[in-house]
Amino acid sequence: MVKDVGENAADNVLAMHDAYDTILILDFGSQYSHLITRRCRELNVYAELLACTVKISELGWKPKGIILSGSPYSVYDADAPRVDPAVFDLGVPVLGICYGLQEIASHLGGKVEGHDHREYGHARVQVTQSPVDALFEGLGEELQVWMSHGDQISAPPPGFRVIGKTGTAPFAAIAHEERPIWGIQFHPEVTHTPRGREIIGRFVLNICGAKANWTMESFITKEIARIRELCGPKGRVIGAVSGGVDSTVAAKLMKEAVGDRFHAIMVDNGVLRMNEAKEVREMLSENLGINLTVVDASDRFLTKLSGVEDPETKRKVIGNEFIHVFEAEAKKLAEEEGSKGPVEWLLQGTLYPDVIESVSFRGPSATIKTHHNVGGLLADMKLKLVEPLRELFKDEVRALGRLLGIPDRLVQRHPFPGPGLAIRILGVVTREQVQILQRADDIYISEIRAAGLYDQIAQAFAVLLPVRAVGVMGDKRTYEQVVALRAVTSEDFMTADWFAFPPDVLRKISSRITNEVKGVNRVTYDISSKPPGTVEWL
Repeated sequence: MVKDVGENAADNVLAMHDAYDTILILDFGSQYSHLITRRCRELNVYAELLACTVKISELGWKPKGIILSGSPYSVYDADAPRVDPAVFDLGVPVLGICYGLQEIASHLGGKVEGHDHREYGHARVQVTQSPVDALFEGLGEELQVWMSHGDQISAPPPGFRVIGKTGTAPFAAIAHEERPIWGIQFHPEVTHTPRGREIIGRFVLNICGAKANWTMESFITKEIARIRELCGPKGRVIGAVSGGVDSTVAAKLMKEAVGDRFHAIMVDNGVLRMNEAKEVREMLSENLGINLTVVDASDRFLTKLSGVEDPETKRKVIGNEFIHVFEAEAKKLAEEEGSKGPVEWLLQGTLYPDVIESVSFRGPSATIKTHHNVGGLLADMKLKLVEPLRELFKDEVRALGRLLGIPDRLVQRHPFPGPGLAIRILGVVTREQVQILQRADDIYISEIRAAGLYDQIAQAFAVLLPVRAVGVMGDKRTYEQVVALRAVTSEDFMTADWFAFPPDVLRKISSRITNEVKGVNRVTYDISSKPPGTVEWL
């Protein structure tokens, strides 16, 4: 395995806590937990999400405040997730949201029960405390909020006062008379609570007193200093790049930190987008001044993929083969530039969503799909890992890229998975199938750009389906393949919704694909959201 992965990650986290006030979010399994993290960061306050089972004594750092998330569980269930009691003795402000409120009540002597009148959707909370509690200060006497609960407090714990109620939830918001503990039954982190961000701001900025100094400007300075200290004055770094925003920003940041001691390698695995290798070479090497080697291993990869249909197998085949090619190139590079010292470090563009999808109070989440940047690492790799973006969401990475002087066309580029078109070809991957999908995808993206819609979409791509359909072309019957189009909007790719294209744009895209891509006679559009679907099909 890559050396010291855990240690490097821990060092990165500790560096963050040394540099920034941190709000700790404890996750009880809520689908909204990552949104709490985002709302804090939108206030320029660094926030970190950990499983609710974390032991405060093992944390190694002291948060400025703690937020307990919602949960699909009930606090009275035998196997309900429970928080470390030390949370309430740490002396920092604590805010419980939905289940978090119920966990506070249950732990501190209150009573929580299932209610015959569940609340799902919009509700209005009456602010009851006079003078108004600090959590709701300046927000008015009534708040529109979003509720999602079947349980509620039937008796508040001793020492708490009611600061908000609804017609069916008499303890919709509570606060301790003496200790810095608050609880609210609704979800301020979702956009359906119009003033939710302000409520989180009251807690994070006013009550916790956290400094709003989490910005990408400050991150660049601190991260470059951290990388230089981590890699030392002579440490050499290699990194895989794909032309996507994550690997590009990571590469540019690494160049800023260690200069020519960083060398990027792009492996053409035969399942890239049309003209991808050529465009990446121009963007990174010529425009951004990054040392770059492009390796054409397309024949090698396509041979390995021959006959493979299972998506996870495709990912592992490509991931493992990538590492073989990458290590061979790294060895070759070290031999050619031996006088400059050994290559010790591997740069990866891991993002925070990759990290927090493994956060669970029952341990790592079930594998939905192997992340391309971590799924193919071999057991005997000798390189040490450096992940400068692992604390960032996608929008933060884009902001970082702009500050580093990366052109906006590249910064706004839609994500592209490491296994490339192999996981967008449902069925066996062949060179012919790749070429069909490359042409269809190129038409799709070019028409999106021509319509001025590209930057409104988080990700768009074409999928080649393993089915054939009857069609008519030139008065002749055809029996050809089907292309599915996918386009989604999303803030962070934890959730996503399908993009509502103007019909005339879809009509033009469909017409061009069926007329210009030989072997395709039908085009469909995917209108599934995430959840229940995922962004990629495989």
